[in-house]
Amino acid sequence: MAADDRLTRSEDPEDELARRLREAHRRVRALPAPAETRQRLARRLLVICDLSKRDVEHAAARLESFLIQLDVLIFDTESAGNIAEGD
Repeated sequence: MAADDRLTRSEDPEDELARRLREAHRRVRALPAPAETRQRLARRLLVICDLSKRDVEHAAARLESFLIQLDVLIFDTESAGNIAEGD
């Protein structure tokens, strides 16, 4: 899949996973947290990306868990009220 930013959801599980992984990377880069925290989260995403090459379903489940944990981290951050939804 090309690295485009499709706004519509795809029927292909691989395309949908790729879209969600790109969005997760954007969210991690924009996270108002120490650099060490962002680096740790980025490494976890890289592991999920690597897993997606072998097992799309398992990678999608791991990504879902990661996003839930990321949401908790965002809302526990002192500046959480300053975070705009989306880009």
